[in-house]
Amino acid sequence: MSSRSLAPWQVIIGGLSGLVLTIGLARFAYTPLLPVMQAQTGLSDAAAGALAAINYAGYMVGAVTVAWLDDVRWRHRLYSAGLWVSLLATAAMALGPWWLSWAVWRFLGGLCGATGMLLGSGLVLGWLISNGRRPELGLHFMGIGLGIVVSALGAWVLGQLLMDWSSQWWAFALLGGVFLVPAWCWRPPVPVQTFQSLSDANAPHSSLRWQWLLMGSYFAAGWGFVISATFTVAIVERTELLAGMGPWIWCLIGIAAMPAVFLWDRVARRMGDIRALMTAFALQATAIALSASSNDLWAALLGAMGYGATFIGIVSLTLALVGRRSPSNPGKAMARLTLSYGAAQIIAPALTGVLAQASGSFKSGLWLTTWVLCAGLALLALLPRDP
Repeated sequence: MSSRSLAPWQVIIGGLSGLVLTIGLARFAYTPLLPVMQAQTGLSDAAAGALAAINYAGYMVGAVTVAWLDDVRWRHRLYSAGLWVSLLATAAMALGPWWLSWAVWRFLGGLCGATGMLLGSGLVLGWLISNGRRPELGLHFMGIGLGIVVSALGAWVLGQLLMDWSSQWWAFALLGGVFLVPAWCWRPPVPVQTFQSLSDANAPHSSLRWQWLLMGSYFAAGWGFVISATFTVAIVERTELLAGMGPWIWCLIGIAAMPAVFLWDRVARRMGDIRALMTAFALQATAIALSASSNDLWAALLGAMGYGATFIGIVSLTLALVGRRSPSNPGKAMARLTLSYGAAQIIAPALTGVLAQASGSFKSGLWLTTWVLCAGLALLALLPRDP
């Protein structure tokens, strides 16, 4: 089928499938598979945290590269390549329990996550807007939550089949091949142009103080995101009363994340972007504090729902906020934010892994994350409303 004859539902399903492959499997399958990898290969908490940091380093490198890439043809080519490399990086994790090899594939998985999230989303959203389908924009980002649900249910099914860690990675690669088909066949064509020339004349001016405060809060957001995204299943499986519930808690996070973009868009319209961001930060800090303070099932469920419902909202609200203040070239402004968010994603899992290995528990890492989010909330409170 010619790409020019694609129907909106095909582009949306193709984009959703691309996010499931590049985000849900190439990046997030590691989370539900981490407990079985640790149990069967002897992977330590510190080594597991380092692998997560390497994955997020790959994402950050990819995101910064994408933000500065202007040629739309290369954007399309890199997204297309990212789909195939996502499948390769997922399958290659099964080749053997060699940490250095895993580090390479996790880094590539992070790069692919950037291509799917930034390049793929840009192509899909651009096509929908140019074809008068603006109301469907939020549907695309449901793919992030759907990817988490797919990885969670996949890990649970494979666990019931008592497959070893390597076989589970192979199975995820086969599942990725299923999503590759619509993601590849229903890619939007190379756009004639990615944006119309805009002027910054009517955009609010962002002072240096405003930019630094937002970058600081976004660093805190990255810290809050990565700890739960990396260690949730491992934390649940090590809690005596919750053993066996890890994949279901991870699935609940994905379910809560799926409608989050629509929810926070409505909240921002009523409260304003900054107040909506502060609300999301407060809810996420509360959710992580619940997980740190109680081993009961109700705390785990509320913590998962609170985290899932907020992490995508924080990202979408922050990027929308900075994008409106740099309409002629939002990529550069978003690149600076990506550096801040990505730096937290490299530091936080590595530090949390070390703390967990030293103490035998993830509690200290969760409490540290709660305080980091509170610091980010304080920075938002200092943010001038009219920079």
